[in-house]
Amino acid sequence: HRDLHSFPTRRSSDLENPEKMIKLIIQEMEETLVEVRSTAAKHIAEKKTVMRNIRDMESRVANWQQKAELALTKGREDLAKAALVEKQSCAQKLAEFNEELSQFDEYLTAVQQDGQRLQEKLSEAKRKQEAYRVRQQSAEVRLKVREKAAVHNIDEAISKFERYQQKIDRVEAEVEAYDMTSAKDLNSQDRKSTRLNS
Repeated sequence: HRDLHSFPTRRSSDLENPEKMIKLIIQEMEETLVEVRSTAAKHIAEKKTVMRNIRDMESRVANWQQKAELALTKGREDLAKAALVEKQSCAQKLAEFNEELSQFDEYLTAVQQDGQRLQEKLSEAKRKQEAYRVRQQSAEVRLKVREKAAVHNIDEAISKFERYQQKIDRVEAEVEAYDMTSAKDLNSQDRKSTRLNS
């Protein structure tokens, strides 16, 4: 069984970051999958040993049966009984080995199903990790575009303001120029009327 302390420690900051959290989950699942496969490999090796024991014990059962039959043909009932006792002992061990084999098969079937489910979840997590990465990149690109657009809008607004300011300056200059010329005209008219009256 997996020691919980062997899992990567999740800091609160990691949990707040979806990318880090997905990465941690994937790492945990990959480690668990390696462990499951290692345990399955060990049990497959043990199953092969049990299967060899079964073949050996089947051979012994058949061998003691033949010895019992041979003893009977020779009128040696005592030897036949002894052979049948040995045969029964081997048959009992054979039944135990078959039971053990059945348990290995059940366990390996369960491990295979669990491993497949875990592999599917791992693939799903990796797809989500890739989708999140693409979404993050897309968001970053959109943000940069918007930031540039915002800067462009600010520049445009300032530029417009400066153009309006220049127009206002020109209008004010024209007004001042008009006032100045109007004042000069009045002064010259006053001087003319003074000369005519004298």
